Amino acid sequence: MKVVLFCGGAGTRLRDYSEAIPKPMVTIGYRPILWHVMKYYASFGHKDFILCLGYKADVIKDYFLNYNEALSNDFVMQGGADNVQLLQSDIDDWRITFVDTGMKTNIGGRLQAVRKHLEGEEMFLANYADTLTNAPITDIVQQVESSNAVASFLAVRPSQSFHVVGMDDTGRVESIRDVQKSDTWINGGYFVLRQEIFDYMNEGDELVIEPFARLIEAGRLAGYRHDGFWACMDTFKEKMQLEDMYTQGITPWEDVQPK
Repeated sequence: MKVVLFCGGAGTRLRDYSEAIPKPMVTIGYRPILWHVMKYYASFGHKDFILCLGYKADVIKDYFLNYNEALSNDFVMQGGADNVQLLQSDIDDWRITFVDTGMKTNIGGRLQAVRKHLEGEEMFLANYADTLTNAPITDIVQQVESSNAVASFLAVRPSQSFHVVGMDDTGRVESIRDVQKSDTWINGGYFVLRQEIFDYMNEGDELVIEPFARLIEAGRLAGYRHDGFWACMDTFKEKMQLEDMYTQGITPWEDVQPK
């Protein structure tokens, strides 16, 4: 099953850190978060990727064009650097399609731009390039396969704590509660989409706004509740949290159990 990854945003909230590189190339350990997202899908057997590029597309292209398996895997060298035997490899069986989908294009537009590369695919996967999880993607696919849903997404708990306030029209506060302790779920990405999604999209639509609203009205949008690990990397603080986890050997996004 093909995997569409949205890699074109400028990542303005990480700009002080990633001015020279696009957000998908910000590293966790010594690999970019984009690699970690792709590795997650590859662990489930989904190794045919379509990268929707935009901001600093050349940096992402250059990374994979010059990818050196020996720098990120164990190997045996005998008789100098010209004779290297890899003991394992990362991406040699991945297929990656690089598509420049524009600098200012929204997610819906980026998906529309790669539609021709999805011809013949009854279903496909799609995701942001800056979120990690240990969710069972196979179960999410099966949820869509066994229903009339056109699309499904990962519904997760908010990763940051803040207070949700309820007020009446006069400004009188009626409730205040920690969002992490409420029954609040947010869009965590990890979309499973049928080819029919394009029938619900118009030019300029943002994927999770207008098309999803039409699917809700038609009763054909599903969500998969996941109480396990999920994290995004929107800010420098979130980047450091993921980096600290990696340094401590806590990498739940690598500990998935494909069925």
